[in-house]
Amino acid sequence: MSDIEIRRIDAAHGSDARLPNQPFQLWGRLIPALQEGKWSYTVQKHETVGQDCFPDEPYDVEKDDGIFLGAYREGVCVGVAVLREEWFKYLYLDDLKVNGDLRGQGIGGQLIEGCMEEARRLGLRGVYTIGQDTNLSACLFYLKHGFEIGGFDNRSYRGTSQENSANVFFYRDL
Repeated sequence: MSDIEIRRIDAAHGSDARLPNQPFQLWGRLIPALQEGKWSYTVQKHETVGQDCFPDEPYDVEKDDGIFLGAYREGVCVGVAVLREEWFKYLYLDDLKVNGDLRGQGIGGQLIEGCMEEARRLGLRGVYTIGQDTNLSACLFYLKHGFEIGGFDNRSYRGTSQENSANVFFYRDL
């Protein structure tokens, strides 16, 4: 999408990092499997489609040690990626969001490429992120954009409102 510019969000544009979260559909689950050291997955579709929405984050670009990338169309921020450098030479993609009306137009993929460029610039190994197995669209998005499954955690949400979810770890190397 040529009319999108990916750039770091600076202090002067810090409010852009607080792009509101918008609902997403819950239409299935990614079921990862590890066999002989190799990850695979199956998709389990739900009979009925639900919806969820994460709470908004109060990001402060001036005080936060993260790297904030914005996707801009005609000067308006329509997508955000938040990255954090990890001790094991990967950037952690802590948050990725695109305005709901513009999803499916390649903006998320452009943000991913911006994340990979940041990892390259910093001399790191790549980017990793976590997706809830119940957010099938997000999981399939990461797989489509070159990430591989690298782990699974089915304990993180015990005792929470997300108790039926598990975390899938996705990695993309440079």
